[in-house]
Amino acid sequence: QLQACGGGLVQTGGSLRLSCEASEFTVERYAVGWFRQAPGKGREGLACITETGSRTFYADYVKGRFTISRDNDKNTVYLQMNSLNSEDTAVYICAADLSARTIMSGAPAHWGQETQVTVSS
Repeated sequence: QLQACGGGLVQTGGSLRLSCEASEFTVERYAVGWFRQAPGKGREGLACITETGSRTFYADYVKGRFTISRDNDKNTVYLQMNSLNSEDTAVYICAADLSARTIMSGAPAHWGQETQVTVSS
């Protein structure tokens, strides 16, 4: 299973690093993506990284502020979030699939637990 952690309360302009830790399976075989869902809104994709980390993909609204990376030795994928603002307040979820394309379509096979990010003004 996948467990997202690292969320919390941060001020506008601040940074957080989320972690997606895999247990009971080896994440290095999978592409991994991050999603979020704000109150009253639908889930949106943020970023995706291929199995080896050789390619990354970002939604336009986080490009330049968020960075996805992975450490397969630690079975963990990260999302570094900078210049946070109130619109980034949401629950953040990581997900894995054998195909990065499937993740970017919004239908990964394995969804993880979520972590709450709250940005205060």
